Amino acid sequence: QEERVSADLETPLARREMETLFQEQPETGNPYLEDALLQSYLKTHLPPKVLEEMNQDLEGFGYRLLAKIKPLGQECELNPPVFRQYDAWGRRVDHIITCSAWKRMKEIVAEEGLIAEAYERRYSNWSRLHQAVKLYLFAAFSGGFTCPLAMTDGAAKVIESLGVPASLKNAFTRLTSRDPKKFWTSGQWMTERRGGSDVANGTETVARKQPDGTYCLYGFKWFTSAADSDVTLTLARVVDAEGQVKQGSSGLSLFFLKVRDEEGKLNSIRVQRLKDKLGTRQMATAELWLDGAKAELISPEGRGVASISNMLNIARIHNITSAVAYMRRMISLSREYARRRVAFGKLLKDHPLHMQTLARMEVQTRGAFLLLMEIVHLLGLVEANMASEPEQLLLRLLVPVTKLYTGKQASAVALEAMESFGGQGYMEDTGVPVIVRDALVLSIWEGTTNILSLDVLRSLSKSQGQAMAVFSAVQKKLELASSTAKLEPAVRQVQGALSRLAQFMQAAGSGGAATMELAARDFSYTLARIYAGALLIEHAARPDASHTDIAAARRWCNQELCPVARESGNGSYGA
Repeated sequence: QEERVSADLETPLARREMETLFQEQPETGNPYLEDALLQSYLKTHLPPKVLEEMNQDLEGFGYRLLAKIKPLGQECELNPPVFRQYDAWGRRVDHIITCSAWKRMKEIVAEEGLIAEAYERRYSNWSRLHQAVKLYLFAAFSGGFTCPLAMTDGAAKVIESLGVPASLKNAFTRLTSRDPKKFWTSGQWMTERRGGSDVANGTETVARKQPDGTYCLYGFKWFTSAADSDVTLTLARVVDAEGQVKQGSSGLSLFFLKVRDEEGKLNSIRVQRLKDKLGTRQMATAELWLDGAKAELISPEGRGVASISNMLNIARIHNITSAVAYMRRMISLSREYARRRVAFGKLLKDHPLHMQTLARMEVQTRGAFLLLMEIVHLLGLVEANMASEPEQLLLRLLVPVTKLYTGKQASAVALEAMESFGGQGYMEDTGVPVIVRDALVLSIWEGTTNILSLDVLRSLSKSQGQAMAVFSAVQKKLELASSTAKLEPAVRQVQGALSRLAQFMQAAGSGGAATMELAARDFSYTLARIYAGALLIEHAARPDASHTDIAAARRWCNQELCPVARESGNGSYGA
């Protein structure tokens, strides 16, 4: 032994025999079969025949995620798109090159009907929920492909809302196709140099009418996600006979255009550069010049913002779906790691403080998941013409509330979960940093927290207070739980929060618009927390509810459910 030690000391460090140091890699199984909350939700709400068919589809999709989609997503991260502006002979080509995995991902999403499912309506009002569940399972493995899907779904929704005009029938068929050879993806070219969410004042692109009735668009699009899409919807201002354009939102019209012509050449579009982003690197985001791009006016002139609202609504729901998916994926990895990693003489799962941290993340994820399910259930009713007016008002209110809240939740949960891996969570090749980076954009895409908080106030104003009355009916979800002793404290906390919210609303009415604007973010958080609390209680009141269901409802309701009343009492909204 002494001779061996002596020999080692004489050997250069790099060549010594060293014990291999490694940690157990967390391995998760079929994401559908391992998601107890998802399965219990579907069992509770779906008709038996629909549940049977969906269950078979989702189980098979779960195995495909592990075997095919997950490796493709990893390849997309390792091989981001590149931009080739000129060919070898100096000709400008503006070619955005994506990897083979990205192209294969497009084929798979068509085969799986990730857009088609919502428009075939095989399950009537449950079709949208079926699509949302598949997207929820897909998002964390997708290699960033959820973004083009969000815009594709939104474009299909806009075209459907217009009655699928004859000129757009082929586009609608392709956007909702299950045939990989026919399937198209769509962009959403809204953001320009002068504004992000402020499209009314920030849109400079103009549209000049041509003799054949089409339009040529001229302008600069500052941030175009999924720039490799086949088609896009975009806003522009129509130039009148005097060469003038109308400013403000009433001057904006909605256009449809193909990105390339039949020969594969760009439609008078020049690519300036690809964006160098913190996350979502798998997807091409570009700056584009429209230099006479041929387009079709698809909205009434000056009604572009109203016409594209369906697209924004769908995109926000996709944003929520990705937020919940990232949270669930990070918790699954963290939980599995806790079963394998030994620290201080025992597994992480045997350290109470560590498990308490995971439990808190689980509670946040459950609340977000049930909010998502509530929204897609309501959307399904609307699309099947089965929604009442109160349900339509509730959907309009819950989408911005849930989008802004889950965007914040996703960032917090992802960072907390990263920490649960210690230093390994900071290593690129574990895959954990990818999810963290991609989650951070979810509070920005489709409207930041403050922008959406103001949108919540607009929804109340436009409904003349009816939306708030509909929201207050959330108390009906507490009825079943009122006789359940273990849920009584949670029920009282939600009822108390509703009472404090009503008091705030009454007091804020005399404070004017400035008070409500200052309170908008806390007000939106309050709506999210109260409604999620009621959903968790409702789920925990089922006869076959688990101990985890009950504990999650109680933990959620132990937090401050009405931050707007607390901050108002502290004078936060004073002059």
